[in-house]
Amino acid sequence: MPAATVDAHDPRWTDAGRRWTERVAGALADLASPDRTGPVVVEHIGSTAVPGLAAKPIIDLQVRVAPLPSEAEVDAALGPLGFSIERGARPDSPGVYRDVPRPRADPAPELYAKRLLTRPGDDDEPPVILHVRRLDSPFAAYVVAFRDWLRAVPAEAAAYEATKRDLAARHADADDYDDYTRDKTAFLDAAQSRMERWLAERANAPA
Repeated sequence: MPAATVDAHDPRWTDAGRRWTERVAGALADLASPDRTGPVVVEHIGSTAVPGLAAKPIIDLQVRVAPLPSEAEVDAALGPLGFSIERGARPDSPGVYRDVPRPRADPAPELYAKRLLTRPGDDDEPPVILHVRRLDSPFAAYVVAFRDWLRAVPAEAAAYEATKRDLAARHADADDYDDYTRDKTAFLDAAQSRMERWLAERANAPA
């Protein structure tokens, strides 16, 4: 999937996220069968899931499932919807075959294995990136918490937007997302403690 510019927020991203969440959940319904150990959870994540936040016009979705399905399983289920399995540009491409543990998270390697699929856009739909992660993935929990934090704290969303615009301009001619992803991690690392304080305050707030 080629690099994309960071665009002003488009309210239609919310509807696209909802449509693709429903379509993917339907296609993966068999993975919630009794021989598995939990539900299939499909979520709209990333910047397009944060109202008002500028973003690359690509819908990010996350699937949480236990155990992690094989490439053959996800290809059979999602290929008919136009998804294909992504291959990293490098052996260590971040976020393709596994996620990079966040600070203070459980570092057990098996928790971070994943499948990454993409669907190109067309006249009616934006492109979609689909992250398939284990149900117990700490990184899966992190991306949902990060989304919710940006939704709740506009100043942090604005700072994140400014960072992404700068990085997108710097990496505009890149052939893949690796350098952009690595540089964006520096902002995420700096913001981690602020997000954790927000999570703690929310957990301790009166019901």
